Amino acid sequence: MARTARYTAVAILLHWLIAALILALFVSGLWMTRAIEDPAQRLAAFQTYQTHKAIGLSVLALSLLRLAWRLLHPPPPLPEGTSAFTRIAAATVHWALYGVMIGAPVAGFVMVSASPLGIPTTWFDLFAVPHLPLGPDAALEAQAKAVHRALAWGGIALVALHVLAALKHEFLDDQRLLLRMLPAGREGGAGPA
Repeated sequence: MARTARYTAVAILLHWLIAALILALFVSGLWMTRAIEDPAQRLAAFQTYQTHKAIGLSVLALSLLRLAWRLLHPPPPLPEGTSAFTRIAAATVHWALYGVMIGAPVAGFVMVSASPLGIPTTWFDLFAVPHLPLGPDAALEAQAKAVHRALAWGGIALVALHVLAALKHEFLDDQRLLLRMLPAGREGGAGPA
């Protein structure tokens, strides 16, 4: 089999770091929204909200960096013979994932910035992150919360689709596309930085 074209080392690092952080956001988001209703878990849930916000801001910053990197360093081409439908579907899912990775944290930050509670946001308790100058606005907070929630659930669906498609191309189609994004694939390490 011919050598598989690979993503750059920077793209691979950002992909897996963002993926791990998104997994943490999914898990913490599901747990904290239920736990906050339980008085016995409220303090732990509040602390989890703070961590969730810091991870979300990290995903936003890393996703913007990843998007800039992708625009400057196009991904390796899909294998010859890839159908037009598959090419369009892959591009659509990838750009939708960028939309979620950027849109969900932005909506979350609008939500906390507009919250009448005025709870400060810190980045892992290292420094305060100033809120957007929106002032207390319960209606805006509710709208941003609905958008944040919709993007989170949409993100879960897109990630599942992305993973299933990658596995299909790897194992059913024998295209070895996973090697392009693995930190150290069987056909060598990552591409150039």
